[in-house]
Amino acid sequence: MIACEFSGIVRDAFRARGHDAWSCDLLPTEAPGPHIEGDVLAVLDDGWDMMIAHPPCTYLANSGARWLFEKPGRWAQLAEACAFFLKLLNAPIPRIAVENPRPHKWATERIGRPYFVTQPWEHGHPQRKATCFWLRGLPVLLPSRVCGPPPDGDKAWESIWREPPGPNQARNRSRTYPGLAEAMANQWGTLAPRLAAGARSTRDEGVS
Repeated sequence: MIACEFSGIVRDAFRARGHDAWSCDLLPTEAPGPHIEGDVLAVLDDGWDMMIAHPPCTYLANSGARWLFEKPGRWAQLAEACAFFLKLLNAPIPRIAVENPRPHKWATERIGRPYFVTQPWEHGHPQRKATCFWLRGLPVLLPSRVCGPPPDGDKAWESIWREPPGPNQARNRSRTYPGLAEAMANQWGTLAPRLAAGARSTRDEGVS
């Protein structure tokens, strides 16, 4: 299960290596493939052997910490976001990775679990964007194609997370870098069974 993913990037990286991977999001998938359009909490008990989740970071990320003190209702939204995050992290699935940007201290306190950080430049992309993972039953992801680190202050390496506000900013920032998706599939995929050649998925076919 690739939770909270509309792009299909991580899902397809696992499928390319023979896994029966599905994405799930409230949005339709951008790429044709097995996708559940709806609330991922409704399918957490469906017998998945691994889940990689990308819950919304709006109220958790360090970049938005100031709004806790400047926008009404932000603390309640933080509590709700943390509750959803922990439902994913504590789901009845043996191997779990929950991804988010670097969290602010109030989110870190509420989540109460350590995380490790990796960067796109460790996986073939000349970009700097701290990507954090909270793990259960999975090892730390190792660098796969190092092409950095970038020079200090080089904004060309921060073009994605520095993208100016616009209708597609959130969607563009939330897409996983393909090199990072490949690293997850290559390293973590070895711990999960693959779909036997010619076998049918255990879920209904025809889901977009």
